Amino acid sequence: MPDLTLETALHSRDIRCVAGVDEAGRGPLAGPVAAAAVILPGGFSCPGLDDSKKLSAKKRQTLYTSLTTDPAVIWSVALADREEIDSLNILRATHLAMRRAVAGLAKTPDHCLIDGLPVRDFPLPHDGIVKGDSKSLSIAAASIIAKVTRDRLMREIDAEFPDYGFARHQGYGTKAHLEALRTHGPCRHHRRSFQPVAQLTLPLDGA
Repeated sequence: MPDLTLETALHSRDIRCVAGVDEAGRGPLAGPVAAAAVILPGGFSCPGLDDSKKLSAKKRQTLYTSLTTDPAVIWSVALADREEIDSLNILRATHLAMRRAVAGLAKTPDHCLIDGLPVRDFPLPHDGIVKGDSKSLSIAAASIIAKVTRDRLMREIDAEFPDYGFARHQGYGTKAHLEALRTHGPCRHHRRSFQPVAQLTLPLDGA
C-alpha cells in the first residue's frame, strides 16, 4: 500500500510542500488525457487509498469524494484534449495536462512526485517515481482524482455517441470498441494518431 515515506523524506530536507501528480487515459483510442495534482496535509490518513487501477469503480468514487471534500487536501485536475493529443503526441499531451494540473493548485508546491519517469521542461523540481501510485500516498490520491474525472467525462461522451460504448470501456481498445469502430467509423472524440483509428478511411464525424 502507498504511504507517506517519500513525502516525509522530502520534509526531512526542509522541502515542506509536496504534490503528487498522476494521469489517466494515456492508452485509450478516444477522449482526453486527465492529470491531477494533490498536496496532502502532514500525517494524512485515508483507509483504502491505493493505486486507482487496483480499485473498483465504486471504491474509487468513495475515495474521490473523501479527497475532494476534505478542506485540508489541496488538489487540481486538468486535461489535454483529443486535438492536443493528436498534434503533440500522447506523451507531450500528458505532460501538458500535468503542468496544467500543478499550475491549478491553490498553493505552489516546492517539489512534485510524478508517477513514472521525470518530465522534461517541468516547471518545478520533481522526482519521477516508477509505479509511484503504489508507493506514494500523494500520487495515489492524484491517480484517483484523475481516473474518476476522466471516467465521468467518458460517460458524457457516451451520452453524445452511444454507439461506441464509451461508458463501459472508457475509450480503450476492447473487442466491442473495435467492432463499433469498424461498423460506425471514428467519431470526433477518437484520436486520429492512434492505431487502428488512423487506418480507417471513413472521415471523422464533425472534423
